[in-house]
Amino acid sequence: MDIIYKFDEASEYYSQFYEPYAYHPAPIFAIPGNKDGDVRVNSNENSLEAFVNNFCAKTQAVTPDAGDISRDAMIQPNVYRTLDAPFVTIIGLYSNVPDGGIIKETQFQWLENELRTAPTDKALILSVHHSPFSADEGHSGSDTILKVLDKAFRQCNRLPDIVFSGHIHNYQRFTRELDIGDKKHEIPYLVVGTGGHWKLHPMQKHNNGSRISVPFKLQDMDDVVLEKYCDDRYGFLRVRPKKLTGKFYSITSPSELRNKVTKKKDEFDLDLQRHRLT
Repeated sequence: MDIIYKFDEASEYYSQFYEPYAYHPAPIFAIPGNKDGDVRVNSNENSLEAFVNNFCAKTQAVTPDAGDISRDAMIQPNVYRTLDAPFVTIIGLYSNVPDGGIIKETQFQWLENELRTAPTDKALILSVHHSPFSADEGHSGSDTILKVLDKAFRQCNRLPDIVFSGHIHNYQRFTRELDIGDKKHEIPYLVVGTGGHWKLHPMQKHNNGSRISVPFKLQDMDDVVLEKYCDDRYGFLRVRPKKLTGKFYSITSPSELRNKVTKKKDEFDLDLQRHRLT
């Protein structure tokens, strides 16, 4: 999801990042979205400059952008990077600013290397801002990102266990079936864009005006099924990495989140041995 929803400039960080997450003391790892790389016309700031200052800083210290919030800047090595954690490897890929996203050649080569060298004894998660699939009214999925990812998967003969994205301001969970060798893998593709931007994006409707019901197959996508969605509530997804169990919770206001008033809207388990969803 975008860190900043307007333009990636230092003046936007206090109101759109530091203040909203003042009650969340844990570290926040991030890859930039399209808005995080965008700047105003004639701006004296460069693309991604503010993001780098606050997430790829050289030292852990409070930046001027944080104002009176005592959250240290993160020291991620780059705007796209791999996080090596005890039970999971997370590849975070930046899909740049253009509509639908774009992966540059140097990024693609990096992605191939990360896929090839990722440990095989723990879960592999891929995160990218522009979503390969979406059944919302205004965006649809990014065919550009889908083709780039599929090319990398084929050339490396390696599939991720799960794919996360944002960009669309709602929650959607798809199941996609892909072959690798003689095995069929069920891979969850998730859009988790309910982080707090005021404008939530509604889902498509049937011709008679009714809301789409799930399971719902995307047009011309026989191997992709929309399993669950939430387009009228903010929320967050909690994932337990050892077994890749995911639970999506919705909230209606920041006070509910502070008071731990949530409602579970979706849950899934991924069997990493059989590569099947339960």
